[in-house]
Amino acid sequence: MELYSIDIFSGCGGLTEGMHKAGFNTKLAFEIDENASRAYLMNHSKTQVITKDIRDVTVKEVLKKLNGKTVHLLAGCPPCQGFSVMRRLNRPVPIEDERNSLILDYVRFVKALRPYTIMMENVPALMEYDLFLKAVRTLKRLGYHWIDYKVVNVKDYGVPQDRKRLVLVGSRLGEIKVAPPTGKKKTVKNTILELPLPKDSNDPLHKIFPVHTPEVLNRIRMTPKNGGGKKDLPKEFLLECHRKPNIGFNDVYGRLRWDDYSTTITGGCLNPSKGRFLHPEQNRCISAREAALLQSFPMDYKFPTNIPKANLALLIGNALPPKFSYYQSLNIKNHLLKYLG
Repeated sequence: MELYSIDIFSGCGGLTEGMHKAGFNTKLAFEIDENASRAYLMNHSKTQVITKDIRDVTVKEVLKKLNGKTVHLLAGCPPCQGFSVMRRLNRPVPIEDERNSLILDYVRFVKALRPYTIMMENVPALMEYDLFLKAVRTLKRLGYHWIDYKVVNVKDYGVPQDRKRLVLVGSRLGEIKVAPPTGKKKTVKNTILELPLPKDSNDPLHKIFPVHTPEVLNRIRMTPKNGGGKKDLPKEFLLECHRKPNIGFNDVYGRLRWDDYSTTITGGCLNPSKGRFLHPEQNRCISAREAALLQSFPMDYKFPTNIPKANLALLIGNALPPKFSYYQSLNIKNHLLKYLG
């Protein structure tokens, strides 16, 4: 049985990669960012990607492209940066951001396309706000009587990364639940230990990492291997902004730990001033390939290498980890086969 899916806010294709591994055929993907669409097509050339603001996409346009195909799964990760804890700096209210309302565009397409099942992923803090609860109520009125949502951690699904996400699944067919944890643990060591030194690699993506000033490089060299951080440095070697108590984030300029999960791979993953992104042993930031692997992308997953490092880091860090998507998608596939045969 051919199962068709659509990926809204598709990014570089992490969600689609998981859906494909689970057996779905993604007919359409929508993404506003040209670099992300380019990366997506480098890996999923059979999917038609619409590089356009989803708010400007009409239902008529989508139906025409589907050409009568049934949608078994409508999946998406609406960008809601205003709800992010990092953006809010722990303030109780969301930051005003026009992207916060994109969740309603997801609901708009659910209403129009009537897929058998739905899946949405987002930042955990979204669950606390009226916009999310309004969306859930609307989905139930549309016939998705079976909806389950919860905050889970991707590290519990075989992803070598500590990253909490809100996942919502729903169905018109019968009861469905968010996929349970797999119990499989994968560490930083399991993931990147065997990679060659970047200078010895034939992989262009592995050669991409920041070059530092001698002063910063010396500070990195002094950071203890396997989990050391800025707190381990003598005070005179700390940046002025790091010397003040309770200022900034403790993980910046920190090393990953071999036998643990990675910290959350963010859009700043190629900048050690943005988080714990130093290699456990080598005196450098993790490479773009290492960041992608810690996101659970396959070793052969392609990314454009001729774009600025900051843009590349955003593609990787903003993606849904494919391994996590795989287990959620497989759960939905089994649900569909149960009811549709």
